[in-house]
Amino acid sequence: MDLRSFVIPAIDIKEGKLVRLYRGEFSKLKEYDKDLIETATWFNDMGFKRLHLVDLDGAEGGKPKNLDKILAIRKVFSREIEFGGGIRSYETAKLLFEEGIDYIVIGTLAIKRPDEFEKILERYPDRVILSIDSRYGKVAVGGWKEESALSPEELAVRYEDKPVWGYLYTIIERDGSLEGVDENPYREIKEVVDKPVLASGGVSSLEDIKRLYEIVDGVVVGKAIYEGSIDIASI
Repeated sequence: MDLRSFVIPAIDIKEGKLVRLYRGEFSKLKEYDKDLIETATWFNDMGFKRLHLVDLDGAEGGKPKNLDKILAIRKVFSREIEFGGGIRSYETAKLLFEEGIDYIVIGTLAIKRPDEFEKILERYPDRVILSIDSRYGKVAVGGWKEESALSPEELAVRYEDKPVWGYLYTIIERDGSLEGVDENPYREIKEVVDKPVLASGGVSSLEDIKRLYEIVDGVVVGKAIYEGSIDIASI
């Protein structure tokens, strides 16, 4: 079981600081006294194959705001980086790829401006991860503040035949809660798609990760690492 290829450590950034949200609520944000570059270097030295970066200011405002931090992390993390948060145009996507980001994570644009989203897919096939952010069974957009009428499965199927790399499926009501994962949504979405699915939301233990290993293709882990619920040295 190669958990260092399966687990994708998360670094969420707001105003240049490492933070985590609780259930997707910006009002319930926790800041960690950890240097961003040192943290990324630590994950690199630990041998993790991919890093998940989120610009929360970008997600909230519609345009990446912490690009300097993202590019500094790019210099110290030698393997794959996926980045999301405020990618709402082709120009922003192009800039990120030119700066060495391997994959970009997009959700809102796929629903609100599908033509622009597909323009990115056509130019950068298999380098875009469709972000499926679910709150109680409905896809949320706009920094998780707006609810759409779509179910996660409906959104995934809409793009299954397009050149997306795969899907990042976040269960918002569990995200940052450390209450454990709900495996059922991931089983359900795997029944309707063949592309890779990455899980996110609620991971609290190594046992959670091992259960997901049998279902999905990777898992994003953030708060459980920073709170010490998972000793990543043992992975």
